[in-house]
Amino acid sequence: QVQLVESGGGSVQTGGSLTLSCAASGRTVSHWVISWFRQAPGKEREFVAAVKGSGGDNSYYADSVRGRFSISRDSARNMAVLQMNSLKPEDTAIYYCASGTPVPFGEPRKYVYWGQGTQVTVSS
Repeated sequence: QVQLVESGGGSVQTGGSLTLSCAASGRTVSHWVISWFRQAPGKEREFVAAVKGSGGDNSYYADSVRGRFSISRDSARNMAVLQMNSLKPEDTAIYYCASGTPVPFGEPRKYVYWGQGTQVTVSS
């Protein structure tokens, strides 16, 4: 029904920046949440950021990334973008895009639609 594809991952030095994109296709709904999660080896998948609706200031962030990351949504292009600045080694993980109508939106088990993930590596 819905397909999500992430892109933009890579390797950067501490303090660098990366921009991740999530392209959606299929029977998407404009008011569905689009979120980013990340998972490091040996750790649970954790919430990073989310944007609700097709516009307006409806963004939410984990405390660990607030002030450094910014999520935006382009409904006309069926895309969501995560701008990551001031990256730290602890940001190293596979980053996943997810969408749906989760309650609560920060719980990964509540999402049905997921992308394949994109690797982000931050080195000292």
